Amino acid sequence: MALTESVPTAPPPGHEGILRRQAQRESAARTYARSLPIVPVRARGLTIEGADGRRYLDCLSGAGTLALGHNHPVVLEAVRTVLDSGAPLHVLDLATPVKDAFVTELFASLPAELAENARIQFCGPAGTDAVEAALTLVRTATGRDGLMAFSGAYHGMTAGALAASGGARHTAVTRLPYPYDYRCPFGTGGERGAELAARWTESLLDDPKSGVPDPAGLIVEPVQGEGGVIPAPDAWLRRMREITAARGIPLIVDEIQTGVGRTGAFWAIEHSGIVPDVLVLSKAIGGSLPLAVIVYREELDTWRPGAHAGTFRGNQLAMAAGCATLAHVREAGLDRHAAALGARMLARLQVLAAAHPCIGDVRGRGLMLGVELVDPEGEVGPAGELPAAPGLAAAVQRACLERGLIIELGGRHQSVVRLLPPLTLTDEQAEAILDRLADALAAAVRPTPGPTGSSPTTQ
Repeated sequence: MALTESVPTAPPPGHEGILRRQAQRESAARTYARSLPIVPVRARGLTIEGADGRRYLDCLSGAGTLALGHNHPVVLEAVRTVLDSGAPLHVLDLATPVKDAFVTELFASLPAELAENARIQFCGPAGTDAVEAALTLVRTATGRDGLMAFSGAYHGMTAGALAASGGARHTAVTRLPYPYDYRCPFGTGGERGAELAARWTESLLDDPKSGVPDPAGLIVEPVQGEGGVIPAPDAWLRRMREITAARGIPLIVDEIQTGVGRTGAFWAIEHSGIVPDVLVLSKAIGGSLPLAVIVYREELDTWRPGAHAGTFRGNQLAMAAGCATLAHVREAGLDRHAAALGARMLARLQVLAAAHPCIGDVRGRGLMLGVELVDPEGEVGPAGELPAAPGLAAAVQRACLERGLIIELGGRHQSVVRLLPPLTLTDEQAEAILDRLADALAAAVRPTPGPTGSSPTTQ
């Protein structure tokens, strides 16, 4: 079947009823279901088939969880093997052959400097719990309590993780500027903006009157995902490593969304060559199933038994699926594939941006791409940036869904179109994604008839 087809067959009975009952019975906190009113019934690779009979290209990939796409054969085989073996599915944190194989494969993929002196803690099955574990670890090891994090960050939805995220309020976390070329907090962008951001961090730490005590740790994303797909400059990340190491501050790197080949390297820290004290991992490491861990330097391993526990730390199916995923990404070179294909997609997005003034910036790394939509008639900022256009972004998302393309929005004002396709993406599939996005963008900005025959661009 051609990728451009959406299979408009007659929907089975009850499709609309399922959506209606969801709206009636599920909480007001539901998110994706609001902007993506579909009922998935089958999925394979990039494609989801909905109960409405349509097929969709999934550029959300479980918010980056599905490194190999939906139901990849190596993942299904790994899960079937565990199920058919009679192995226990729930083991708390006991040792099992499945866990041993997973840890061995994971450690083999890590930078040698970290792996040779590492400990691993299995956490509750969500990434946010791994962030909580990382914060507990460094606070225990240092005897300090404060934390440094960055504007625009997202680390999860539990109390400690939220406190370190960009939308936090009333916390003891010190907020630092994150290099963001298009909306540079210093109005400069480029290398100068990153240099000023690093200098700000040094100043706070070294000024005895800054009001910022020595923190227990500094947590950073090598690419801010929910913050708008903002890659950290490699030189800036190396400077953060130097600053923290010189002052005895543990550096925590959150690779929950960037890990396992997503950015064009197996781990995003490889682009800059840094080795953190703590690495926070989830999403893709479970091969589409819930799994979260932290890997950290042995000298930090000073907490007591039970200092961070949880009933569902021993997800055997996720460990098997994760081990198979890690091995397949490594053996197939999917990280290198993501780097090459992502670069080609970014180049085409840059061509699209040149034709549309409503695209303020395109950016990304590997198959983690972002398109920032703006109001081209708005007031230009000090670094040449234009006001965000969240209304337009929402219209583009709707137009994409109408064309059988699932995308997500992010960024400061939900005005960044985010593309997170699986690492198994082919050139043909990439072209189909970009064709549908270009068509949706054109439809969203096209003037619509009004009382006098036309109306302003959709915003």
